[in-house]
Order: sequence, then C-alpha cells, then structure tokens
Amino acid sequence: MNTAELADLGRQLRVDSIRAADAAGSGHPTSSMSAADLMAVLLANHLRYDFDRPDHPGNDRFILSKGHASPLLYSAYKAAGVVDDAELMTFRSLGSRLEGHPTPRRLPWVETATGSLGQGLPVGVGIAMAGKRLDRTGYRVWVLCGDSELAEGSVWEAAEHAAFENLDNLVAIVDVNRLGQRGPTRHGHDLDAYARRFEAFGWRTVEIDGHDVDAVDRALGEAASATGRPTVILARTLKGKGVKSVEDHEGMHGKPLPDAEEAIAELGGPGNRTVHVNEPPAAELPEPVRTHVDLPDFPEGEEVPTRDAFGKALAALGAARGDVVALDGEVGDSTRTEEFAEEYPDRYFECYIAEQQMVAAAVGLAARGRVPFATSFAAFLTRAHDFVRMAAISGSGINLIGSHAGTAIGQDGPSQMGLEDLAMFRSVYGSTVLYPCDPHQTARLVATMADLEGVRYLRTSRGATPQLYGPGEEFPVGGSKVLRSSDDDRLTLVAAGATVHESLAAADALAGEGIAVRVIDLYSVKPVDQETLRRAAEQTGCLVTVEDHHPEGGLGDAVAEAFADGGPVPRLVRLAVRAMPGSAAPDQQLHAVGIDAESIAAAARLLVEKAVVA
Repeated sequence: MNTAELADLGRQLRVDSIRAADAAGSGHPTSSMSAADLMAVLLANHLRYDFDRPDHPGNDRFILSKGHASPLLYSAYKAAGVVDDAELMTFRSLGSRLEGHPTPRRLPWVETATGSLGQGLPVGVGIAMAGKRLDRTGYRVWVLCGDSELAEGSVWEAAEHAAFENLDNLVAIVDVNRLGQRGPTRHGHDLDAYARRFEAFGWRTVEIDGHDVDAVDRALGEAASATGRPTVILARTLKGKGVKSVEDHEGMHGKPLPDAEEAIAELGGPGNRTVHVNEPPAAELPEPVRTHVDLPDFPEGEEVPTRDAFGKALAALGAARGDVVALDGEVGDSTRTEEFAEEYPDRYFECYIAEQQMVAAAVGLAARGRVPFATSFAAFLTRAHDFVRMAAISGSGINLIGSHAGTAIGQDGPSQMGLEDLAMFRSVYGSTVLYPCDPHQTARLVATMADLEGVRYLRTSRGATPQLYGPGEEFPVGGSKVLRSSDDDRLTLVAAGATVHESLAAADALAGEGIAVRVIDLYSVKPVDQETLRRAAEQTGCLVTVEDHHPEGGLGDAVAEAFADGGPVPRLVRLAVRAMPGSAAPDQQLHAVGIDAESIAAAARLLVEKAVVA
C-alpha cells in the first residue's frame, strides 16, 4: 500500500477498535489506537502470512505482547478478511472467539496467549530460535510490545538471550505511547532511554514517529533485512491517537470511549478497506524422525537417582524422536540434561539462569511443533510460575522437570529445596504431575510425557534409591502401584518419590511387630488413582500420606480430593514438611521433619493404638 492507503488503513483500525470496545462496553481502545499505524504498515506491507494455512512453515509469526490491545488485532483480522464485521461486534461476549486477551485456543492465528505483560517477547525468542536453528525456512518473528511492559525483568531476560543467539529473524516493535494504566510510564516518551537499554544488550535500535507511516514502513523494511542481531523499533505514539477528547490523556486506560459515535465521526467514519497480506515463501519441513524408544535398563540391585534415570531416558527419547528438544537453566550437570546435550547439541538450548525465559522458550518451541523438556531445580521453577500459568491458557504442550526436590537433597539447605512445586503444578489448569521413585519408573514416565497434552511436570530426586521395578513395568498416568498389601492391613501409607522407600522400610519394621500396613506408590499425583485409594480406605480405614513437600497443596491434598465427591471419607493423616529445614545430611533432614521410616512407623503405631482404644 502507498502512504495514503496505509494512513487510511490505520484510521480504519482505530475506528474498528473503538466500535468493538463500545459494543462490549469494555476493553482497551486507546491502547489499540496508539499502535494502529504500526499494525497497518506491518499487515499491509511486511507480514508474510497465509491465513488459510496458519501452520504454513514459511509464515511469519506475529505476537501481540500487549495483549490488552486485542481490539486492534481483531480489527486487523477483519481487514485481512478472516473475521467479519458481525463477529468483530461479538468482542468480549460469551462464546465469542474474540476474547479480551487473545489465545490460540480460540484463534488459529494467535501464537501464544498474552495479557500477562512481559511474556510476548520471551515466547517470541523461543519461536525465533526454532526458526533460526531448527526450521530454517526464513520466517520472521514480529512482536508488538507496549512500553509499560518493558519494566518487567522477563523482557530483559529475553533481550539478552535474543542477542546471544543472534536472532536476526526477530523484530520487536515497541509502542511507546507514554501512558500506562494509572499514569505516565517510567521513561515516558524518552526513546533514547529505551534505546540505550536495548543497545546494551546487543540489539540494533531504530527510533521513529509511530504515526508517520512512511517512517514505519522504512523501519520495518530495515529490520527485515538486518543480519547478525535482533532489531527493536521504538515508535513514539500517542494513546488514543486521532480523537482529541482522549488523545494522550490520562485516565482512559481500559475504558471504552465516552462518546464512540462522535469519536468515529471525528476519525472519518467506518471503513471497509481490505488487505491482501503477502504470501509466505514456499517452504517445507521434513517429518521428524520417530522410531521405537529404547529406554535405558539399569542393572538389578544398583541404586540410581531418578535424576540420572531422567537424563538417560531423555537422551533415549531424543534418539527416537526428532521433535524432542531440551532446555536447561545452566544446571544441566545436576538435572542431567547434559546427556541429551552431548548427543543432540543442535536440539539443546542453554538458557542460563533465566527460568522465565527458559519456560517461555519452551512455549515458543512447542508453538513450532516441538516437544520441549525444560529442566531446573524444582525450587527455581517457582520463578516461572506465571509463564507456566500462561502456557496452560495457551494450551501449550510443554514438559517441565524439577530436580533436587524436597529436604532429601540434604546439606544445601531450604533455599535449594523444592517444597512448593507439587502444589504449584497441581494448581495449573489441565496439568499432569508425576513423581517417580525408581529409575525404570522414571524412564517410562519420561517417554509417556512426550505424548501427553498440556503442561506436564516430573519431579526428580538427587539421591540414589533402590530399584523397585523392572524395565518392563508399565506406569499409566492416573495410576499407582500397591507395593505391600494383605487382608490384615491396619492402615495405608501413601507415598511418592523419596518417601516410598521410607514407607516400605517403615512397613517392614511394623510387620516385625505384627502390624500389617499397606503401601501405595502414588507416582501419578495428578490425575490421582481414586479407585485404588478408595479401595484402600474401605479396607484399611485410615490413609497416611507421606510427602517431602509442604502439607499445603501436595500429595496429602491430592489424596483428600479423591474423597471430595460426598462419599465416605476415611481417616486422613498427613506427614509432611511442616518446619523450616536447615542444613543436614539427607537422612537427618528426613528425620527432622518427621518423614523418615522411623517417624512413619511411630505415627503408624500411635494411629493403630488409638484405633484399638476407640
């Protein structure tokens, strides 16, 4: 489009943004209006995209990081001919695809859910890494950011990583409209302040007037042809551009315009300009290799940490599946992803100590059809909880591995102990949470995870533990294993991971005293094996959960929820980490918090005694 046509398209996008928000009675039209010219030029002259084939391997990828400006995105879809005017007017209404913040669950052209600010650019880095290192079809990744979100630390994790990876296929466009939700942003219209920061991280910067469509056109063209490093376009804009009553005025964030009809008239009325978006270049991606997985076998009797089993299983999975990729937060020698890195360096992504960027990159890689396994200490994944939450909103299929879980890690102390991770991941929509206790179990669950949907979490342990299962054992998600059982069982010990071995030792000690107890390995923490738990409750009358985790939200709560349908509830007792640990040897740690074999046996004796008295 020429200058006049681009300006007219920008005006139309403003009008449609106003109309959509007015119809909804809510939304962010002024934030959409500031970026309308940027979107118009990108859509008409630079984006290469086949809307009929959103999975086309040559398609450019666009992310609206300032997801609250969704009226602008949907107005652009209308101009591209994939959303009609009637649907545009359903914005934010029940059942509409046009949600308040866009999600790929509803719209096939959306790469990732946005709305939690500071996430679009990190996910864009993941998509750009897939394009640069794996797909190699030449697509570009365009990310439209707001200036307010540049206060988020995750943006700068992304900025550094993008420059480190030389992502010249990544372009950030920052809508510097000066106003945030409650007033001016930190740097206002000081484009140089933003430029200095991006330049310090190794980016090429371009400063423009974001309402000069010719300047925007030149900047996007320069960015598309840049090599060696990513480009950021810093565009000075005005919030509410084009309508005097709201332009550059505070207090209008997230509100429909006071008089939409008057504003539309001031902008020249509705328009019906359509855009023929540039076709993507021809491109093909080879089908990834997929063969039988030869999972590792472990010599009988050898004690093996589950983190070691994970590393070997991931490498085996990488040999069988070309779509599997691995990411790590600079702890690969501890999480054992280094085994995958040594075998498949082209599919391994070192994210350094930047857990938010690591999870975001996993989301971006998943958006490009990969099966990512991202690993760190369980304790440190809590930093990335918001990215995990947004991954679930996106419907993203990512595998997260938390090693060094619980007090069983020993002397490192509480800062390194994942004691909240089960609760965190159980709370995520549609998640799967697994906690193996044995190397063969771990390997089998790793292979299973690759074919699940949604967010999948596997918890691994640092210390070596005895083997309980052979290489041919199956571990279905939602299942469990009954390891001790008899008709004389007085209660049931329910454990997972490290506490399975402690529970078995306690059961053996109690058996020597004539007290029979059942032991369940509840390796699937979510979904939980309700049938087995209910049977145990019916037959033994009391369930004792034993977990190397805080009592809130972990194994005990998962078991309790199995009885939340109004049926008979057994006696439930929870042994968990209720005190703040210090530094001590692993066996001392478990004893100090009351979840070692001795403590479990003592609790069982007390419970049996009370039951007899009763």
